[in-house]
Amino acid sequence: MNEAMTETTLGGQFTFPHTLLTVRRIGYGTMQLAGPGVWGPPKDSAAAIAVLREAVAAGVNHIDTSDYYGPHFTNQIIRQALHPYPSDLVIVTKLGARRPPDKSWQPAISPQELTAGVHDNLGHLGLDALDIVNYRVMGSGHGPAEGSIAGEVTVLADLRRQGLIRHIGLSNVTAAQIAEAQAITDIVCVQNNYNLAHRHDDALIDDLARRGIAYVPFFPLGGFTPLQSATLTDVAGRLGAAPMQVALAWLLQRSPNILLIPGTSSVAHLRENLGSGRLMLSPQVVTELDGIAGTGGAA
Repeated sequence: MNEAMTETTLGGQFTFPHTLLTVRRIGYGTMQLAGPGVWGPPKDSAAAIAVLREAVAAGVNHIDTSDYYGPHFTNQIIRQALHPYPSDLVIVTKLGARRPPDKSWQPAISPQELTAGVHDNLGHLGLDALDIVNYRVMGSGHGPAEGSIAGEVTVLADLRRQGLIRHIGLSNVTAAQIAEAQAITDIVCVQNNYNLAHRHDDALIDDLARRGIAYVPFFPLGGFTPLQSATLTDVAGRLGAAPMQVALAWLLQRSPNILLIPGTSSVAHLRENLGSGRLMLSPQVVTELDGIAGTGGAA
């Protein structure tokens, strides 16, 4: 691997605050490695393993996962594909949900459930300690919902003191919840819904950047309803790039604390996503893309 080329093509580097963990800004999210509806094993286990190995071979050293994907299958695939892990690989997992047999998503936030979740992640990943654990607030289904998360964060802070967790992050949270959590323990990253069309967190991203805290957008390409925009398609055509590459490149240029974890079950699509790090968008193009948010994503 050409180190200089990797830093260029994967968006440069970011070091999580209060840590020795440095990652390249384009990472990989594992949700799509599970079966349909993020349930059950992948349709093609060999293909899932190939995607993970290709990502690491390309220089990716930030993998986002959760033991409730599948449940359990994505972490088992990570272990099968990559263990023993490269020394620079940072695996970020999350707690706060469970998947009962009806395939729904239910909160799992009692001290017992959070503790069991840590041990499940450790066991399925084959680790003695988890690099970063995000507490995922289930919210209202339409984004973050206000409410105290002190009890859950305190449980994770206790598990950190026990050495089972190295660092703590948050997912699907408000600014007030971040402040509440920071009064309990260091917060190294925040994962919220954010992309070209969904920009409710603009002020939060800027605030976190000033404090050196990573912001990791989930659904960077629109999630279960991919971004569709005539403006995005037009810009991509002019740049000779795929629309989703442009959407990822915009996120990289939006703020230096943004880390990307786009997911895919295809090696070809993975390579396309990683190629977004080679795109440099001019200020004029950025302004054009910024207008998408004001049109509901359909500009």
